[in-house]
This record gives sequence, structure tokens and C-alpha cells, in this order.
Amino acid sequence: MNGQTGQILDGKALAQKMQDALAEQISKLQPKIVRPPGLAVLMVGDNPASTAYVGGKEKACAKVGVRSFGQHFSADVSQAKLTAVIHELNADDRVDGILVQLPLPDGFDAVALLHEIAPHKDVDGLHALNLGRLVRGEPGLQSCTPGGVMRLLAEYQLDVRGKHAVVVGRSILVGKPLALMLLAADATVTIAHSRTPDLAAICREADILVAAVGRTQMITADMIKPGAVVIDVGINRITDPITGKSRLVGDVDFESVKDVASWITPVPGGVGAMTVTMLLENTVWSYTNSWNSGAG
Repeated sequence: MNGQTGQILDGKALAQKMQDALAEQISKLQPKIVRPPGLAVLMVGDNPASTAYVGGKEKACAKVGVRSFGQHFSADVSQAKLTAVIHELNADDRVDGILVQLPLPDGFDAVALLHEIAPHKDVDGLHALNLGRLVRGEPGLQSCTPGGVMRLLAEYQLDVRGKHAVVVGRSILVGKPLALMLLAADATVTIAHSRTPDLAAICREADILVAAVGRTQMITADMIKPGAVVIDVGINRITDPITGKSRLVGDVDFESVKDVASWITPVPGGVGAMTVTMLLENTVWSYTNSWNSGAG
């Protein structure tokens, strides 16, 4: 630590750098594989946040040279129809990655759908087989947001070995897989959550604090150990009651925490920018692996 506070972990800049590298990798591989990588994002209903995310994913696909096989269904589509579409995509050799945009509208069994995706096309890393590989430390497709957090730490040479990492949040999307990744990188890991007694005291012990709870600005300056690295995974939309304008904020009160933390991710421009890039990287990983196994 150099004693400075509030240094920015710029996910947007790293995402750009990684996307440039992926575009170059695809341009070299495509003549050999004779097709571009393919990603199918399935979206159900009209959740505005999901619509924005899917739009961002499709733009990023176009930018790096990944072909998009996205499909948008009305909220009254049946579970059976979605299952059938996933089976078709599993069998489609042009598609390397399949993702069901979460959350789904009420009435759908998301876990059942995720388990219908072929594990080698599960670019969200949420199939039980891929989560099991993560637990065992075996290579496989890994969850995008936690993977993005680890890449961000590595890019800024923030070594987690021997550090105490506290992950606030225990979801299967972020908290649990990230705890496993940090553990694999030799951090000592504590998982905390909404029912943890004296959460502030546990957070103050963290050399690396990750907030992944989805509660607006719940992590405040008094919960931060001076010089800690603070990673904000939260993306919450708040509306100004006077102007009516909305903006995105994280789970961390950025303005107060940046004066205590040595490094901090902004929202937007931090972890969120990395998530889409890791999705593209997973798609290209699957693309390369399917070609290698086919060629071998």
C-alpha cells in the first residue's frame, strides 16, 4: 500500500482492453474454425434493467465479432417452450454460449432452465457441473461477475494471498463463487450477509471488502478498515425525488468510502463493465475448446 486513498479500479478501461484482445483473437481463429463464435441470450418479458443489459451484451458481441443468436419472448411463454429452445441451441453447432437473462418473471423455474443448458455452453457458469468444477479447482466455465472481480484485482496487481477478504452477500450468482475464487487465490475468506450480527465489525477486519447485496449504499465509511480495497458489485437505480432523474449507485457509499479505502470500484464503470466482457471471454473459451476437441 502506498498510503493513497480513493484510487480507482477502472473496470471500463480494463473491459475495453480485454475486448480489443478478444477481437484480435477471434479474427485469428475464425479463418481456421470457418465461423465466428456464437452467443444466444434468451430474455423473457420486459424488465427494463434486463432490456438494457441484453442490449449492452448484443452491442459488445457485435464489437468483438461474436455472432448473436439472442431471442426475446413475451412473459406468457411457457416453461416447456423455453426448454425446447434451449435444447435446439444445445444442438446448434454455431452456438458456443447460451445464457438465460435473470431474473425471469414470476412463474418460471429458473434453476430447471439453467440445468437444461449443456454445461460446455453454460457461459454464465451457473450449471451445477460448472459450479462443482469451481469447488474442486478444475478448469471450466466460471461465473462472469466474480471472474471479472478477480481479473480487476489482478490487473492492478492487488495480491490477495494471505489477505482477509470479506464478501458481503451469499448469492449463487456472486457471493458464493467469488468466495471460492478468492479462497483458490490463497485469501482467508469470510462470507457475511444480512443476518450477520455486527456486520460493521466484520467488515472493518477486511483487507479486501466485496459488497454484493443489492442494497443502496449500505456500506459506509465507518465499516471500512483504513487502506482496504473495496469492490462494489451492487448496481441500484435511485431516483432524485426533486428532479425525477434516476442514476445508478452501488452498495457502497462511494463518496465517503473513497477517503478511507486505498482502492475502490466506481458504479457505473467498475465491476459491471467487466461482467459483459467475461461473458464474451467465456464464449470464446467455449468456441476454442469446441474447435480443439473437434479438431482432436
